[in-house]
Amino acid sequence: MKQARFWKQHQGETVQCRLCPHGCIIKEGHSGICAVRRNEGGTLYSLVWGRSIAANVDPIEKKPLFHFLPGSRSYSIATVGCNLQCEFCQNSDISQYPREQGRITGRDFFPEDVVKEAQARHCASIAYTYTEPTIYLEYVLDTAALARTRGIANVLVTNGYTSADVIRDEFPGLIDAANVDLKAFTDRFYKELCKARLKPVLEAISAYHAAGVWIEVTTLLIPGENDSAAELKDIAAFIKSVSADIPWHVSRYYPRYHYDKAAPTSADALEQARDIGLAEGLKFVYTGNVPGRASEHTYCPRCGATVIERMGFSIQAKRMVDGCCAQCRTPIAGRFTEG
Repeated sequence: MKQARFWKQHQGETVQCRLCPHGCIIKEGHSGICAVRRNEGGTLYSLVWGRSIAANVDPIEKKPLFHFLPGSRSYSIATVGCNLQCEFCQNSDISQYPREQGRITGRDFFPEDVVKEAQARHCASIAYTYTEPTIYLEYVLDTAALARTRGIANVLVTNGYTSADVIRDEFPGLIDAANVDLKAFTDRFYKELCKARLKPVLEAISAYHAAGVWIEVTTLLIPGENDSAAELKDIAAFIKSVSADIPWHVSRYYPRYHYDKAAPTSADALEQARDIGLAEGLKFVYTGNVPGRASEHTYCPRCGATVIERMGFSIQAKRMVDGCCAQCRTPIAGRFTEG
């Protein structure tokens, strides 16, 4: 265990965690909703600091991040645990492990070890991913601070259920990029399928942008749940209200975990969602989990030229000069060079 940050005394030996919007009030000897932050003797501890359940080298496109160091490799780590309980979770075996198994698992893998491995594998970034980095944020911040001294970028793949004040206070100059899940645009979806609320996620996305973190947004389209034209239009309009430069990834759903009420999303539905996003004024909208489609490519928003050509997570061609379209020299939003 390691003493946690982002909490305050509540009453007696009761504490309140302020890391995420749940704001759990935790009695002595108990854990919060995430099941990895525990009150011992009136002090909140992280049970997963330095305890890695996964460590892999991934293409940055897998996060997915298409406008952040495209073609580079990202050293990707996670601990067990999550602060949401999504019925359709794609990584439930590790995200829900502490809640369902009643214990913590993982190997000791401290920040110095993570950074050394990232360097040895020639990775341009470290991604905190697979589960939810919010619940192991002390581990993230300690590792990220060390990574920056070695010239390695830091990337979050997150459900966005993080307190906006934590993002504003901790992330500027430390977290370089994030892919944020915007799972739907109704409280009904978040409450019934994720045991959460929509508004804090919207506030977090705005806070990421204000903090200077490069962000991309992903929505997993679940037929009959969050894929109506009206809801997709609302999502696109919100993203545009933050910045039209934010890429939006609309991804194919496959039945997982406790949710099997819908068939996999059709490719046509993804393309229709992409059309809605572009019609709402977003400059970059991508389809995901259906490789080999032209909607994976990055197009210049001015002249329409293909500036990055992809096949799945692989870059096939890049036609850019100094971050601009090679054909018309229009700047393409993102970060395309290291340093």
